[in-house]
Amino acid sequence: MMKNLHRMGIVTLGQIAGYNLEYLKKRFGIMGEQLYWHAWGIDLSPVFGDFTKQEQKGYGHGIALLRDYSVEEVAYCILDLCEEACRRARTAGKAGRTIQLGISYSKETPGGFSRSRSVDIPTNVTMDMYDVCMQLFHEFYNKKGLIRHVSVALTNLHDKDSVDIQLDLFEDRPKKNDIGYVMDAIRAKYGSTAILRASSYTDAGVTLDRSKKIGGHYA
Repeated sequence: MMKNLHRMGIVTLGQIAGYNLEYLKKRFGIMGEQLYWHAWGIDLSPVFGDFTKQEQKGYGHGIALLRDYSVEEVAYCILDLCEEACRRARTAGKAGRTIQLGISYSKETPGGFSRSRSVDIPTNVTMDMYDVCMQLFHEFYNKKGLIRHVSVALTNLHDKDSVDIQLDLFEDRPKKNDIGYVMDAIRAKYGSTAILRASSYTDAGVTLDRSKKIGGHYA
């Protein structure tokens, strides 16, 4: 579409807004009409329809980093993202069996990877998700690229009440669950940054910066 518009001498939204609507419709059909009205800031989509709430498929977060991150730094970023994804799952009373990690490298080393792994017991414990993400990172990282984009997701959801918590002789699982809910309660009462992990206060942490933004932008 950009190439087609350039051939017509159109390179700005203002030029689209000043173009003949009938010609745009003739040239591009309904897309031409949409381009014209969007250039004027007008959306003609109907506001009525089937707004039935869809079942949540997963809880995830991603971030485009403001600079290239090293291997050591990205671990702090992954932990912050896992904290937020698990917080949302806990709030909804959900736990997930499948954990996904996505990594994109900087421009100097194009590429990246997206991999997932399932666990035996559905979880919404931050450190459970973080441990799996770091396993995936060390298994699929190319050993040389700096990182510019990170995403995590918790999917294959189950109702938390229906999850059979299996006690392990070597870890206090109920205690790990309780810590997450206590931290959530403190944040709900005193603000999203009222209690954070120490890693969030490092230069590589992303939670503090994200808390100052709305929709990914500074308010």
